[in-house]
Amino acid sequence: MSEQPAPVQTTAQATGAALPGAALPGAAGSTPETSAPASPLPAALAAALKRDNAGLVAAVVQQYDTNEVLMLGWMDDEALHRTMTTGRVTFYSRSRQEYWRKGDTSGHVQWVKSVAMDCDGDALLVRVDQVGAACHTGTRTCFDGRGLDVVPAAND
Repeated sequence: MSEQPAPVQTTAQATGAALPGAALPGAAGSTPETSAPASPLPAALAAALKRDNAGLVAAVVQQYDTNEVLMLGWMDDEALHRTMTTGRVTFYSRSRQEYWRKGDTSGHVQWVKSVAMDCDGDALLVRVDQVGAACHTGTRTCFDGRGLDVVPAAND
């Protein structure tokens, strides 16, 4: 089992500044009639993220040393902030409308190694050291045994 890395402090934490950003799902005061709560993310990152209508961005989770794609989860600004500053991956559950930290109930922890944003700002790549199964079904990845039949492309 890997040791927990030290949390990384953001500029906002260091200065205590509140930065503007998108409304968080289910957040009080996030109706169109009121201003959105401040994002906990650095201003440039909050501005670059392209969220869906629910304020979420897709987060692809990959094993850092083997490049195995483990799973897909969803993050809002707060979940991404927690992931970037605690060393553990936090997602936002669309069905339960709450945050969940991977491994809190299963023990299958994801230790954060790095986080990257894609060129469009609409997806994240979270590289982790996965402890145990990544999938809630107990498989190593959420894609194990779930391949689809395809017609392979010819390499001309």
